[in-house]
Amino acid sequence: MRTVFNGEPYEYGAGKYVIVSLDLPSTSQVIQADRDEPLTIFIMDLRPQAIASLLLETNEAGKLPADREFFVTDATPKLLDPVVRLLRAARCPDDLRVLGPAYQREILWRLISGNQGGLIWQIGLANSSIAHIARAIGWIRQHYHEPLNVADLARLSGMSTSSFHRHFRAATSATPIQFQKTIRLQTARTLLWARTGSVTEIAHRVGYESPSQFHRDYRRMFGTSPRRDT
Repeated sequence: MRTVFNGEPYEYGAGKYVIVSLDLPSTSQVIQADRDEPLTIFIMDLRPQAIASLLLETNEAGKLPADREFFVTDATPKLLDPVVRLLRAARCPDDLRVLGPAYQREILWRLISGNQGGLIWQIGLANSSIAHIARAIGWIRQHYHEPLNVADLARLSGMSTSSFHRHFRAATSATPIQFQKTIRLQTARTLLWARTGSVTEIAHRVGYESPSQFHRDYRRMFGTSPRRDT
């Protein structure tokens, strides 16, 4: 393939991938393809919100500076593997509906951790509020068993309460309360499996005042009761 992007030509072929951070006009031309070696192109939108949620999972912010909007680089086996699985899933609508989002998330993670991850960071940080939301996420993870005050988290993030709610949901696809509940229940399940106490003791340890509410939330998330899960 040959692509002219922002007035500059680029050539790439099998085993390469292209990252474009800005929706600027471009033209592309197939320069080599035949029946024995056909051309297949896979295109995936890089949504800032989806990237932002993954940036919360890494501590390597800014390690790869990005000063361009278009990159051509080698595709590693780790990147190609979820791409192939996604293309196979596309043959079955149910597989694509259930498995597709996970494969796309894995692709984004491979791009973030790849040698052009700086450009992916640039796309994900198009809204710089992610840095502020990360502080709130860190607080919730460390204090998941404590009462949560959204107004306090908003102040910690340097935002108004309404703005904080909006940006937090964009980054995590959950409200702060829902995010905290997920952390509590996941921690409780680990403690139950490790047999570190009774169900009631663990419910209180992760921040639940009502054991019955803990049972309801646990069953809703994991599809089974905490006692049976133990």
